[in-house]
Amino acid sequence: MTATPTASSPRLSGKVVLVAGAASGIGAAIARRCAVEAARVVCADLDEPAARTLAAGIGNDAAGWHCDVTSTTSAQDLVRNIRDRFGRLDGFVYNVAAPSHDGTVVEFDEARFRYELDCGLTGAFIVSKHAIPLMAASGGSIVFIASQFAHVAVGRSPVYCAMKAGLVHLAKAMAIDHAPDNIRVNSLSPGAIATNRLLARHADLDAANAALGPAHLTGRIGQPAEVAAAAAFLLSDDASFVTGTDLLVDGGYATR
Repeated sequence: MTATPTASSPRLSGKVVLVAGAASGIGAAIARRCAVEAARVVCADLDEPAARTLAAGIGNDAAGWHCDVTSTTSAQDLVRNIRDRFGRLDGFVYNVAAPSHDGTVVEFDEARFRYELDCGLTGAFIVSKHAIPLMAASGGSIVFIASQFAHVAVGRSPVYCAMKAGLVHLAKAMAIDHAPDNIRVNSLSPGAIATNRLLARHADLDAANAALGPAHLTGRIGQPAEVAAAAAFLLSDDASFVTGTDLLVDGGYATR
């Protein structure tokens, strides 16, 4: 398990970090970890009440705001609010994915395919497009939450695999384009993580570990806090020489 940083060693002090998809699961864990690391966190989500509740709970001048990542207007409003309240943006984590549906490409509904792709990939482009000009004023770090399935495919999940692989390569391309702005761009690929999204497919955590744990070299699925620790590293100056890469936090899944 990851160690909790002490109050005397915060790595994100003075930084403003936007977490898109912060209301639950990995996004909420990242928002909490960033607050522990002394960042002022913007918790953005389609579920605004949940984002506000999270922000109130983590404190440190955190904000909880609505954002529909598929909407240009919504993304513009979010960045405008960040500029007005904080005056800067130093970090951006994209952790958005629609509930995924199983099926082959023959079985998949075209509208559903487009929607999941829009939430998981196009939204990263939309929010980045409007966040980068604010971030470029002082430089910063962008982290896209991808998946081990960006590296090794799984059956009956064509849109999820394509979307996550797209995030990895979008991050690489953006790292090249925005290096002159002193903006680092990376992706982070978790393995199976004990979130409500995953546990909804299993009876409980023990059942999820029994089903999925053996596919990981660790013999277990991961915890949201473990992904959050890696995201905090990528956001921090400790990762100042890390850009254009994908960090696998997958318990060794992709080595199989």
